[in-house]
Parts: sequence; C-alpha cells; structure tokens
Amino acid sequence: MGMSRRDFLRGGALAAAGVALTGRPGEASADAPQTRIKGLKSSTTICPYCAVGCGLLVHTKDGKIVNIEGDPQHPINHGSLCSKGSSLFQVAVNENRLQKVMYRAPGSDKFEEKSWDWAMDRIALRLKETRDKNFKAKEINKKDNKEYVVNRTEGMAFFGGAGLDNEECYLWSKFSRAMGVGMLEHQARL
Repeated sequence: MGMSRRDFLRGGALAAAGVALTGRPGEASADAPQTRIKGLKSSTTICPYCAVGCGLLVHTKDGKIVNIEGDPQHPINHGSLCSKGSSLFQVAVNENRLQKVMYRAPGSDKFEEKSWDWAMDRIALRLKETRDKNFKAKEINKKDNKEYVVNRTEGMAFFGGAGLDNEECYLWSKFSRAMGVGMLEHQARL
C-alpha cells in the first residue's frame, strides 16, 4: 500500500501533536537548568585562554568544581564558548594535573619534588644571574658613533598570557622594564 505525501505529513503532524500533549506540565526534565545546578554554589569568572574575555559560570559543591559553562548573561559570549573554553573543566579537575613543584636537575633522568619556597628562590636567583651576565649599561650607536645609556638585558624575554587581567599585565610590564628587559610580548597580540 502506497502513502501519499499529504498522508505522510498529516500522520507526522498528528504524531507530533500526540507527543506534545502527553507531556506532564510542571515536571522538570533531567536537563532543566534548575535541576542540574540545584544546591550548587555559582560564581562568575573570565576564561583564561585568549584576550576575548568570555564569561564563565563555575558551579561548586563543598569547595570542589563540578561544572563550568558559558555565562548567558555575559555581554561578550552570551553563554557560548570555543573548544578551549569548553574544556576548562578537565583542566581544573584532572588527576594528572601537577599540584607540586617538580624539578629535574641538569643531566638527571628523573624529577624530584621541591617546595614552592625553593622554586621561587631558584627563579629569582636565575633571573638575577641572567640579568647580570647580559646587562648592557651603554651602547654605541652605529649611525652617529656616540655612546648612549641603554640599561637593558638582552638575555631574557618576557611573554604575557591572557590569564592576566589589566592590573596584572601592568605590574608584569613594570617588573620586566625594571629588570631591563626590552623584549616584551603578550599573547593577545600574537
């Protein structure tokens, strides 16, 4: 028995109407936003990946992150996220994420656990050594053969990241210039 196009459309419309009418009003589905985040503490933040500044909602329970999603009230992304922003949950909640300082000495084949104080002192020492080793106080200009004060180090470069807000970028750039670093770059411009 053949079915005409009109019969097919009529049957489809009747089936859709039947499905719509059999639903129970007032009963929330498992995917309803109210049910999904019920009892969770919600806070807003900004995605750390690029300079766009998409808004995020972070839901926590007992101090642990249980959900991260785009903020529908945010003026930039209106709740949508790119693939990197969508993967933030696995960055925050991941058993492979390092929680301690791991150091591998030159020539060694294994990592050893170190304290944060040790790491900060080591970084400060290496920065100072590199700055002192490569510091130029004066330089002769090739065009006019005059000596000029430059006070810079050419042994370091500083790279910023989108996880920094404006105030942190300001402090980062002030610190790098105080160190005499002339090679300064930021992820937002790359």
